[in-house]
Amino acid sequence: MAQYISNTVCVCIFIPIFLCICLIGVQAKQTGKEDYAMKLEIKSTAFKEGGTIPKKYTCDGSDISPPLSWTQLPEGTKSLVLICDDPDAPMGTWVHWVMYGLSPNTLGLPEGVPGKKEVLGGAKQGTSDFRRIGYGGPCPPGGTHRYFFKLYAIDSELDLSAGATKKEVLSHIEGHVLAEGQLMGRYSR
Repeated sequence: MAQYISNTVCVCIFIPIFLCICLIGVQAKQTGKEDYAMKLEIKSTAFKEGGTIPKKYTCDGSDISPPLSWTQLPEGTKSLVLICDDPDAPMGTWVHWVMYGLSPNTLGLPEGVPGKKEVLGGAKQGTSDFRRIGYGGPCPPGGTHRYFFKLYAIDSELDLSAGATKKEVLSHIEGHVLAEGQLMGRYSR
């Protein structure tokens, strides 16, 4: 009888502990790599973090993309995604640029990336909220807006045609982000 009670106590204690450990492991796996993503440093020679984006890169100027560069990418990076958006737009976040399928050997973008479906040896450009392919510079209706250039290093190559939206791209990279970084610039009208 004492042996039965001892075994029952052990089972009642160890089974819940074992189940808790398993559950914690499953939850950690389900959260995805984003919880552990490294930080990338992304910068531009045209403006500093939090600085003013020069007129040249806006709808009031030549409306060309600024030069960008970033730090070394983590091991296992298969491709890069770049998204630029404005969270201060009156109708909600406005997407200015979507680019994906950038080679992990790419450590930057030159000024004035053309508004074509495929650029830079196979990188694809998506559709912005201007309803066109490629970069569309800052063009606030008034006041000062913030523009976030977000870079994601991912562990897969996206099987998306050119012209995808930000929402479609973010959906495809979910669970695949190894590292990310952002550069924020401001522009006023």
